[in-house]
Amino acid sequence: MADNRPLFKHIRNHDALFSELALLRGDYVTQLGLTNHEFHKTPKFITPDGRRLTIEPERSIVVPKVEILRGVKSQLEKRIPGFHIIPKSEIGFRYPTAAIAGSDAPFIKRFRSEFFHKDGENRDICRPINLSYGIKSRGKADNRQEYEVWVQDAHLAQDPSHLFIDKYGEDLPDEVRQFALDEPVVHGWMGVKRAAFEAIYYAPKRFGDIAVCVGLSVDAYNIGARPDLAYSAEIGGSIAKGNAELEWEVMGYYAPIGQDFEHDQIWHAIDSTIAAIAAPLENTYQNDLIATNESKTERILSTVAAVGSTPKQIAAWNLKPWEFLETTSEHRKKAHDPTRSVNLLGRLNRLFYQETQPLPSLNKIHDLIS
Repeated sequence: MADNRPLFKHIRNHDALFSELALLRGDYVTQLGLTNHEFHKTPKFITPDGRRLTIEPERSIVVPKVEILRGVKSQLEKRIPGFHIIPKSEIGFRYPTAAIAGSDAPFIKRFRSEFFHKDGENRDICRPINLSYGIKSRGKADNRQEYEVWVQDAHLAQDPSHLFIDKYGEDLPDEVRQFALDEPVVHGWMGVKRAAFEAIYYAPKRFGDIAVCVGLSVDAYNIGARPDLAYSAEIGGSIAKGNAELEWEVMGYYAPIGQDFEHDQIWHAIDSTIAAIAAPLENTYQNDLIATNESKTERILSTVAAVGSTPKQIAAWNLKPWEFLETTSEHRKKAHDPTRSVNLLGRLNRLFYQETQPLPSLNKIHDLIS
């Protein structure tokens, strides 16, 4: 591992990783001269009628392949005054994502597993851990609702709806609460390798003493051709699509200790930050951008539909997210040999390691974007 990427090493533990990231970020904010500032998480968004929504302030661009994003970190720092990439904040991980609600669902329902590697650990296999269920509003519009809960793998087969209700309480809208109750069925999968880092955007002339913390990531991904990740005769393989995405999301903000800001002031700073990052990216990559209003989860759904998997087939497969944590399944047998169990985890790994469509290594992505 490169010496300048200490967080690349981390154990498979969200608390350890993000605690260290927070300490690193706090030290860097002090170095910027903001010695009297303290960190605040992204606040609830209050609607005109008084509803409190959990909003995800993020945007992204999609390009055909990750190589197009070469040197994007240095470009951002050069072209956005007040934009500072936090040194040594890089992390790298890979994760499978499942779309577990269909195209006709009112919201997106997602299952995701993140895997942080130790230094020197064998990276030839992706074993899903750090499991989460997420519910999001659809599309890529500004300030979508997002609700996410982490689930211990021992409890994954249980109904996770109570976890949403317990975490978000009265801030969980009734329609989202009802949607959480729907039984999860896998509609498709995506394998992702992600290089991520953090930045501080501090522009006093634009929004005063607020310094916005931004998480950025570059994802290289493959989408399976069928929800069960088996060979698809229609396309002659198990992978239907591979692209790359650069995403940026506001993680929170720093403000002077004891100084109160109004709701609209904070959200003006957040929205201004999202727009400030979008402008140079859309200009630089205008000839390479793939025009889409779909989130990555929705791209799974449209890709699977495009290569012929029907809702009827998906219902018949009745795939459950937790099956992909198992090496074998009692309920899944190979079509040509009913005595042999299907290795679902092995199929999932083909999204990461298939020789004809390999995803780049995490180190390679980090080196590429620097």
